[in-house]
Amino acid sequence: MSHQTGIVATDELRNFFATCKEGGANEGRYRAVKVSIENETLVLSDSGLADGSFEEDWDTLILPMLEEKQPCYIFYRMDSRGSHGGFEWLFLAYSPDFAHIREKMLYAGTRATMKKEFGQAQIKEEVFGTVAEDMSLAGYHKHLQAQSAPAPLTEAEEELKYIKQQEGVNTHVHVDTRQQTVKGIQFPISQPAITKLQQLKDGQVNYVRLELDIVNETIELSGAEDTTVQSLPQRVPTDQPRYHFFVFKHTHEGDYQESVLFIYSMPGYKCSIKERMLYSSCKAPLLEQTEQDIGITAVKKIEIDDGAELTEEFLMDEIHPKKNAYREKFARPQGPAGKRGPRRMIRGSNTPSS
Repeated sequence: MSHQTGIVATDELRNFFATCKEGGANEGRYRAVKVSIENETLVLSDSGLADGSFEEDWDTLILPMLEEKQPCYIFYRMDSRGSHGGFEWLFLAYSPDFAHIREKMLYAGTRATMKKEFGQAQIKEEVFGTVAEDMSLAGYHKHLQAQSAPAPLTEAEEELKYIKQQEGVNTHVHVDTRQQTVKGIQFPISQPAITKLQQLKDGQVNYVRLELDIVNETIELSGAEDTTVQSLPQRVPTDQPRYHFFVFKHTHEGDYQESVLFIYSMPGYKCSIKERMLYSSCKAPLLEQTEQDIGITAVKKIEIDDGAELTEEFLMDEIHPKKNAYREKFARPQGPAGKRGPRRMIRGSNTPSS
């Protein structure tokens, strides 16, 4: 419940409200009414007559009524009529940032009383502003846009919305619905990228980096060179996602191995939602295409958000996870120490005694 100040309108203001809203000769004559709080009462401060449409009259009448450090109320008549038959009005509450705190609190606490004095049935909408721009016609249009705009989406909702737009997936579930599976988006691989991937397969290079050309919807070559494990983190951008193919040359249990790794680097939320979703959606089709058309099979797919993660120990653990060589068997608890005594015979109650 809002706090009320006990301030009421003067008889002069109530009579003027009635004149503005009544039919007959005065109907539609007044366009704007300014109300202020003086000596703890609501008083008529200013008024303006209609000259054109409500939009044409707006800035001409309202802006001169505003004072830099003084709050006020303004009732502004529209050209539309409500279900009650009379004209509809806007209630503008102006509370500038540089006004005294006491004044702000006083006007805020009296707002409900002000609407009641005027007649809430004829107020179509309430607009609040702290600067003159908020009270201008352009500010009112922004207010209408904000009112009609959908509620802001969360990060997860934004990503889901983008998936629906890109994939056209039917998300309506019914007993007879056959759900379409999102398999990804396949962008064509450019010829320079194909050439370097072929060289990686043939052992001429051990590292190839790819990027998405979102405008042209292609996968382009971003870099290709011989790279050591120690310099691999330097190949990962810190502000953009990338795909990496790296031939990891190492020895495991005495055997020399060359393992092709696919590394998907996504530096968190430094990238746009569109980039994150496209890179995620293009990943699976890219791996399928490189395996079928070029013959590169990645033994391990790794996703990182920071190149510093790519140490030799990390790669070894990814390819050759450590296993527990010894698993302790369940130890059956031993019985009590010493030998058990002879079994005791318990004489029944109906056994004759000697």
